[in-house]
Order: sequence, then structure tokens, then C-alpha cells
Amino acid sequence: MISQWQLRAAFAARLSDMYGREVPAYTTLVDVSREVNEDVLRTQGADAERLGSIGRVTAERHGAIRVGTPGEMRQVARIFGALGMHPVGFYDLREAAASAVPVVSTAFRPVDGEELARNPFRVFTSMLTPADPRFFDADLRSRLETFLAGRELFPPELLTLADRAEAAKELPDAEAERFLQLAVRAFELSTEPIDKSWYETLEKVSAVAADIGGVRSTHINHLTPRVLDIDELYRRMTARGIEMIDTIQGPPAWHGPDVLLRQTSFRALAEPRAMRAPDGSVQSGALRVRFGEVEARGIALTRDGRARYDRLLGLIDEQLTRDPGADRAEIARALWAEHLPDTEQALAAQGLAYFTYRVSPGRPRDGSRPPATVGELLAQGWVEAAPLVYEDFLPRSAAGIFQSNLSGEGSRDDAQAATAYDSDWLSGAIGREVLDPFALYERQQNHSLAQIAQELELDDTLGRRPLNSRTQ
Repeated sequence: MISQWQLRAAFAARLSDMYGREVPAYTTLVDVSREVNEDVLRTQGADAERLGSIGRVTAERHGAIRVGTPGEMRQVARIFGALGMHPVGFYDLREAAASAVPVVSTAFRPVDGEELARNPFRVFTSMLTPADPRFFDADLRSRLETFLAGRELFPPELLTLADRAEAAKELPDAEAERFLQLAVRAFELSTEPIDKSWYETLEKVSAVAADIGGVRSTHINHLTPRVLDIDELYRRMTARGIEMIDTIQGPPAWHGPDVLLRQTSFRALAEPRAMRAPDGSVQSGALRVRFGEVEARGIALTRDGRARYDRLLGLIDEQLTRDPGADRAEIARALWAEHLPDTEQALAAQGLAYFTYRVSPGRPRDGSRPPATVGELLAQGWVEAAPLVYEDFLPRSAAGIFQSNLSGEGSRDDAQAATAYDSDWLSGAIGREVLDPFALYERQQNHSLAQIAQELELDDTLGRRPLNSRTQ
């Protein structure tokens, strides 16, 4: 029998092999990531594995796919449910992007700490929003919804096997092999000719809309390895002659702890595609829709920490508005140094980042009572903190990656009122609860605090109050 995590690991590996065959530059990206990780490990030793073992980091991938309808999203959820992956987080790229990116998204991933350690594969999954009149008028919406309703992305056999795997949390060897074959095939780039006129109609609205609704299949848009030094990777990829996007999205490189997520990519490549002309003839064409993304993950921030991060992004924008010629990275570094603690201990003590805690083997043993706050427990050596890796995504960064790989801005009528989408709507559309990532991190952290409280005979509310306060 093949368990869910083994299915997940095998699917991620096979998807990586397939994508490498389809997009050779991705293989280069994986090779350079591995080289950088080995060099960082050699230089930093155990500190390099502070946010995950080198085995986890080397195997780690996140994929990205795009679908057109709630029905297709429900089917995707069944496939990823077979792999022990749940929808986590709601991302509205319509509002995060300056260009026309008419999608809302979630990420399917494992949620249990042990499962994440075994294989943290995640898939950022975007769904088109045809009901938003800023992008689609009534006629185009009707044509688009009719087109989407007439396609089948996933064969019934795959969905049946997926349901079986999710229910039993495993599959017999032969069924597991069949499931993996069908699942990988579902995300390959189709060779079926594309209706050139229809694709171009949607492309005028958004290249993302055309990539989703202009074809009769779906495919992996990018597959992302994790690297321990994304700045060095950017330099090495550029030195190999691979064109990278202009920036690294997310927090700046600075002297303090890495937080949240930094991402960059090589630019979308022109890939040959068969195009069907209005007269029925098939022509050779090319589309730029797939790219190679890479990421560096930091510590997960709490709600307060995330609010501070978002305020810093606003301050960066304000300074750049006043001085458009300024260096964004320099501004960011200065603001980070001014407004964020530069040690893990300070992040923990101020309740700005998530950690798991354990009683320190070297704690005081002179009969003194331990203090009642996490900050004091850390400062006095009673407990040790291990950072929780940020397992999720940043809407603005995701939108920035999308925008950097678009061939045009598209069109967007902001005189129209936006159609509302939120996490509750998406939960209903998928038929599964879209989980709150903050709640998942809090659960891990609070479980460890409850264990500390029990071991040190502290008030059992330790995990349910501000980390730097003695009172609720």
C-alpha cells in the first residue's frame, strides 16, 4: 500500500521530471538551486538548516496551476485531497496586481507539521473570475462560461482513484501507479491546436485569462524549487545567460532573520504551440505563459507581524512616490532595520513571529520559579524557540511574479463595480473549508506553549495570551 505522503512525494517528483522535459531551463534552475544550497550548507553548517533540513529543502517544490470554474476547482481539490493536501489561504490577485489578473486563488498543501516535514509539496491554484464586469462584459462572460462548461480537464478514472485514496489515506500499488500516471498527464502541456481567434480575444483582456479560458486543458505554469540564498541564485542564473525578471519579490535581504517569502523567476519562454486559424488551417505559433520560479522561505509572521509587514510595504511605496529614482531595495532595508526586530528572540518576545517552544536542557536549576512570559522565559534560558517556516504565499508577490511574466497589461474597466469574492465564497465553491493559515501556525505554537506550561507548572493560559504580557 502507498500512503498519502508517499503519493504526494512521488507526484511532486514525477511532475518535476515532466516539467523539466517540457521546460529545460527549469532543470537548470533546479541544478543551480542545488549548487547554492550545498554551498550555503558548507559555509553555514547547522545554521543553514534552521528553517528545515537540507533534505526537505532540496526536495521541496511548489507548483502553480490555473482553472476556470468552481466545478474544475472542486475536481482539483479531490486530486490534491488524495495527496493529503488541503486548501489554505485566500488570495485575491485582482486587487494585488496593477495589470489585469482576473483570478482568485488558494494553495493546496499539507497542514500537519509531521506531514510538512515528510514532504511539503504545495500547489498555488488560481481560478478565473468571469463574473467580474471590470474584465468581462456580458457577452464575453457568456461565451467564456459556455467554452469552459464544454471541456473536461480530468478523466473520471482519475477522480475515482483520488476519492478512493482520500477516503482510505492510501492506495494499493497498482492503483497508486495508475493514479500517478493519470495525474501527471492531466498537467502536461497539450498538443491540441488552440483556437487562435478565441485565444486572442481573451488575451486582449488578460494573458492570464487566455491561458486559462483560451485552451481546452490545464497545465503546470511553473514549478518552484526552494533555495537558501535567493540573491546568489539570481546572480548565478544571470551569469548563465538566463533572463530573470527585474526584481526579487517580497522582503529585502537584510541582516536580521528571514521572514515570510522571497520569490523570483526566469522570464516566461516562447514555447511553440499549434494555432487553428479561422479558416480551419493549423499554423505554428508561440505563447509565453510558463516560467521558472524559485523561492526562499523565512519565518511565519503572526497577525501583528504581518500587519507590520504590510505597513512597511506602504511606507516603501510612499517613499518611491516621493522619489521615483530611489532604489527600492535600499529603502526596504532601511525601513526593516528601523521597524523590525533583528533577532529571533525579539520577534518571539514581541509576538511578531511564530515559533514552537520547548523547555531548555540548560534551564536554571537553582530552585527559582520560572517567569510567566515567553519573552522572559527565553531571555532567562528557561525555554528554546524553533521558528515555524512560512508555508504560504503573499498576494502582492504572487501578483508581481504574474505581472513580470505577462506580455501586456491587458484591460480593466475600473468604472465597473468589482464582483465580491472572499474565503467563505471560495470554501463554498470548492465544497471544502479554505483554512486560515494564521490559525494553523497558532495551533502549532500554542500546543508547544501548553506543553511548556505543564512541564514548568505555569499558568495554563500561557499559550492563550499575548506572548509578552502577564495578563490576558
